[in-house]
Amino acid sequence: MANPQNLTLRWTRLQNRLAARRAVLGRPATAFRSQPEPRSIGSFARGRQLIAGNFLFAGQLVQAPDTNMWDIAPPDRGFAEALHGFGWLDDLAAVGDGPARACAQAWLWGWIERFGRGRGPGWTPDLTGRRLMRWISHAFFLLSGQESEASQAFYRSLAAQTNFLGRRWKASAPGLPRFEALTGLIYASISLEGMERHLAPAVTALDRECRSQIDDQGGLPTRNPEELLDVFSLLTWAAVALGEAGRGASETHWAAIERIAPTLRTLRHADGGLARFHGGGRGLEGRLDHALADSGVKGRAPGGLAMGFARHSAGRTSIIIDAAPPPQGRASADAHASTLAFELTSGRRPLIVNCGSGANFGPDWRRAGRATPSHSTLVLAEKSSARLGPVRDGREYLVTAPRKVPVELSQAQDGSRFEGGHDGYVAEFGLTHVRRLELTFDGRGLVGEDMLLTLDDDDRPRFDAALDATGLDGIPFEIRFHLHPDVDVSLDMGGHAASMALMSGEIWILRCDGSTTMALEPSVYLEKTRLKPRATKQIVLSGRAMEYATRTRWSLAKPQESPVGIRDLARDGLDPVTEP
Repeated sequence: MANPQNLTLRWTRLQNRLAARRAVLGRPATAFRSQPEPRSIGSFARGRQLIAGNFLFAGQLVQAPDTNMWDIAPPDRGFAEALHGFGWLDDLAAVGDGPARACAQAWLWGWIERFGRGRGPGWTPDLTGRRLMRWISHAFFLLSGQESEASQAFYRSLAAQTNFLGRRWKASAPGLPRFEALTGLIYASISLEGMERHLAPAVTALDRECRSQIDDQGGLPTRNPEELLDVFSLLTWAAVALGEAGRGASETHWAAIERIAPTLRTLRHADGGLARFHGGGRGLEGRLDHALADSGVKGRAPGGLAMGFARHSAGRTSIIIDAAPPPQGRASADAHASTLAFELTSGRRPLIVNCGSGANFGPDWRRAGRATPSHSTLVLAEKSSARLGPVRDGREYLVTAPRKVPVELSQAQDGSRFEGGHDGYVAEFGLTHVRRLELTFDGRGLVGEDMLLTLDDDDRPRFDAALDATGLDGIPFEIRFHLHPDVDVSLDMGGHAASMALMSGEIWILRCDGSTTMALEPSVYLEKTRLKPRATKQIVLSGRAMEYATRTRWSLAKPQESPVGIRDLARDGLDPVTEP
């Protein structure tokens, strides 16, 4: 019997194909009415790599000098989507010289010739929206020196893609894909002669998405910080484009921007990068600050959680904690079992991190990156606090996860305090993980306490059964502190302390009480822009839960003699495109 979800996917692909074929028969656009300025940020280094024939997309590298991009057989779906989305135009435009323009023009008109009649994998609403924004924003760069015939083919393709979006944007998935489709449709409706009829429906639909997908606290159902930045950028670009065209964004549109901006500031580490949770990365260098500046929204989030995350900052130090249940349902396709995990950054140097998303490195790395042991938190019996279900429509969703995550934020005697707990281990072990973190006012010290507690009478029989299953040897647990690859770490004091040196010259020392054993173990740092995982280290505190209450205390602090301020002049590593 056929899987209904597979049938739905096939039907959607068929409808997209038919709509694309119909769209190319419509009336072509003849000129630009207006042209939005490029808003997206490209990488000069990646642009130079493209010109040299090094195609790095979705974690896959294809080296094919002097080769047309469309003659490359994509190694996977992510690579193909990156090609057809034309985000690489930003990188070539960042280079901006003659060879960069020649590559951009050859590959764009190559796409028109090969796929412009409605064929190929690029005819989906989200990829079409992404592609239209790049073509329109970089039109001056692309059309320079082109003959009339090439220009006409360019305008015909723009019109066909716009008409396709006008018919098929509703088929895009709610969330980021639909925001991409609608923003692309707004760009095209404003910019192209003869496409004005699509503008009003697109604006109305965008307002509806702002109301349904962006909650009152400026968050998304996926709780992915980088995805929130993507949506925020799209909304800001659309608002600016509407303003330049004399229309202006609606109140609903602007209200969404004003809700998201403070949340992004909460999710921003001291070094300007985003917290890496639920499939999101740090974001491109400077992109977050650029997006916030473009929005013009100056406010910060009030006290409390932002999209389920708590942030404490003092001095040069920022801490961001996952303090809410993981996403549910379809929003959990990229969710991680990271409840109560935290990241810590000192100045512009990340210290404590999560491993990150392994989606670009294959299904095994993807699963590993989502597991609790890949996060800086407590792991009980090597189990994740949330579990993945069977594969559905090509995705693995969370099927069991913490649902009670009480949190309290308060002032400590000499700083700020976070207290939270989760019930992800209660059903199997009868134990609730409770974490307390206190950051000093000067940002030079963090005191932590992790507890495993049986809170209810019903929990004790579960704990007793789990303890009996170990032969009364105790239920093992580990408290993991994953370190950034640039951190140099060593054990001191006979294994009772760990000394961590940052590239800035700062030293941090982790100490623990005598209830656990401290060890250094291998770890990985997963970045979307690299070819393979980066090796790093993690500090692991190991112990066993023998009673109804198990407490482990630890501290992370700078030595007293270390300076309050430091000039961080050390150079960062090479661009990840050139370094594996």
